[in-house]
Amino acid sequence: MIKRLRDMREDHDLTQKHIADILNISQRTYSGYETGTRMIPYTCLITLSKYYNTSVDYILGLTDKKEPYK
Repeated sequence: MIKRLRDMREDHDLTQKHIADILNISQRTYSGYETGTRMIPYTCLITLSKYYNTSVDYILGLTDKKEPYK
């Protein structure tokens, strides 16, 4: 999951600060999600899945399909 968070952000040429602003958290907190030093709340996972137009399962590494569920 940690790698997917960073990869998705970098694939969209976004900064940690930008994503942190979307999640309404600090950049330091978001950095903790990417490095694995903090557990990401399910509410943030849902927000990110909507933002990136993917599924929470993809973010968590449970599937390799990027497309969201119908």
